[in-house]
Amino acid sequence: MTDFAAIVLAAGKGTRMKSDTHKVLHPIAGRAMIDHLLAAVDELEPKERVVVVGAGREQLEAALGDRAATCLQEPQLGTGHAVQMAEDALSNFSGDVLILYGDVPFVSAGTMRAMIERLNADDAPAVVVLGFEPEDALQYGRVVADDAGAITKMVEYKDASAAERACRICNSGLMAAKSDDLFKLLDRVDNNNAQEEYYLPDIVNIAIADGRTCAVVITDDPGEVAGINSRAELADAEARWQVARRYQAMADGVSLKAPDTVYFSWDTALGRDVTVEPHVVFGPGVSIADGVHIKSFTHIEGATLAKGVQAGPFARLRPGAVLEEDAFIGNFVEMKKATLGKGAKASHLSYIGDATVGAGANIGAGTITCNYDGYFKYQTVIGERAFIGSNSALVAPVTIGADAIVAAGSTVSRDVGTGELRMVRAEQLVKQGWADRFHDTMKKKKAVQKK
Repeated sequence: MTDFAAIVLAAGKGTRMKSDTHKVLHPIAGRAMIDHLLAAVDELEPKERVVVVGAGREQLEAALGDRAATCLQEPQLGTGHAVQMAEDALSNFSGDVLILYGDVPFVSAGTMRAMIERLNADDAPAVVVLGFEPEDALQYGRVVADDAGAITKMVEYKDASAAERACRICNSGLMAAKSDDLFKLLDRVDNNNAQEEYYLPDIVNIAIADGRTCAVVITDDPGEVAGINSRAELADAEARWQVARRYQAMADGVSLKAPDTVYFSWDTALGRDVTVEPHVVFGPGVSIADGVHIKSFTHIEGATLAKGVQAGPFARLRPGAVLEEDAFIGNFVEMKKATLGKGAKASHLSYIGDATVGAGANIGAGTITCNYDGYFKYQTVIGERAFIGSNSALVAPVTIGADAIVAAGSTVSRDVGTGELRMVRAEQLVKQGWADRFHDTMKKKKAVQKK
């Protein structure tokens, strides 16, 4: 790869999204669409990254931080004008320039590489255009090219002849050019059109008129150049991404019992021989080791599961949850910012938050760690092999020693030593015959009411 700069156009208002959130910040698989694109760009190690911003620039600049320079397009006078706005930001750069769109998030690094390699081929094209061949070409602009990929004309659908409309190669809008060529060509683009805008594709026709070669590279996957302009298109993009990720998971050795019902995040990491039952959702930040079994209707986010762990059904693992080797959580157990040690179990109906549970410990049904007093969070520490009886409340900060037993129904607010039994219950009151007398009295009252 030669030195290259990436210009990402993201100045549009995104009105069809009907959202206060900038269009390119809407997430797909838990990741902003522009971040999907920049991740692919970063695989090729660009020398410069420039994002052209407009409406909602504050949101976008905050999200990008120092990952890219930004330049403002105001007013917005077309795609050619947008690219021109990046000229100052690239004033000290001389090399290849790749022009991308923030709302076209799935362009692969391989496709970008192919465009730049074509730009540096022996025939030295002035501009390389990324084309695609959809099943239905609709009203996309056409790229008229010969069998070798040399472009003879770029034409908008409304201006195309019948023969040109029969061309199957459509213009994605993505282009590559040398920086010197790019900005000189843009200076010659005019706005003599119905919209009075400066269109980026015009640089191709200008270069061809100069006798320069321009070339098209055609992607094998039209889906990677699909733009996202509405909530419906966002949902379609999410669906396409999920389908691809499911197939990748299965190819990597994961068993999905009902693939269409499992939802991944962009960074979900899965080991081999993992089994995922129906209706499981992976939020961001999940790492799953080999041999893990995740049962139906489990939601996992920001959690780490070690080898041999079982989780669910109907479990919820929130950020900071760590399950060590062979640990088990069952139905209706919630964990947050807590560690369940090797072989430890919380089989049902428990909340474990801000806690450390030692290896081999057992958390009984209905147990909760009371970790919040309305102002601060506190830690609960449960030692190895401790047994916490059902319906216990552990009021943090509190430590339960190794091999200790907390009796069912206890509310524990002081530390329990190693090997101790802690029972915190009110004394049981027994009144012999009281229930029989109560039932007799009530039955007589009911019989009187019926008369």
